Amino acid sequence: MVEKIISILSQLSEPSAYLLLLALLLLCGVGLPLPEDILLFAGGVSSYLGMTKIWLVILISYLGVIAGDSLMFFLGAFYGRKLTQHWPFSKLIPQERLIAMSGKLNKQGNRLIFIARFMPGLRAPIFFSAGTLHLPYRIFLLYDGLAALISIPAIVCTVHYFGDELEKVLHTIRKVEHRLFFIIIGMFVAIALKWYVTHRRIQKN
Repeated sequence: MVEKIISILSQLSEPSAYLLLLALLLLCGVGLPLPEDILLFAGGVSSYLGMTKIWLVILISYLGVIAGDSLMFFLGAFYGRKLTQHWPFSKLIPQERLIAMSGKLNKQGNRLIFIARFMPGLRAPIFFSAGTLHLPYRIFLLYDGLAALISIPAIVCTVHYFGDELEKVLHTIRKVEHRLFFIIIGMFVAIALKWYVTHRRIQKN
């Protein structure tokens, strides 16, 4: 996957490459099943290869990440309560988990939003829950923005300045991608089975 994204970015002129990176990061923010960090890695590779400028990759990535996170937050803020009553949101974020999340946000909302930026599998649910539970947007933006100021330059600059080790890094990413794929498939199968069993019980009753 990452090789395809790198290949596409490296074949595009600068404006098109930045626009593609921005669009993909926005889509990741609202649930596109593509690891955000892979896109940042691809952006770092394109700058290492001289196809893009590193400072612009960081800026565009930052804007895309914050915009995508904000979209997920506002999706929760405006539609969260309704969505969590319907499948699949009711399975991904059941009411008991939402109540537990409410307690955590009240006690350590700032810290939780900051930490979530470094937790790929939990970012979207936490940001969606933060919106649903009406955490003030200024608080969300501040702590998500601060975390992004650390994570985005760290990934892009590491790839850019250590591009000589690119093949080793790609090999590691391929392993992670394969594991993620099977984990995601397993999650969907588990959710589908749980829904089927529950649905059958309701029908019998």
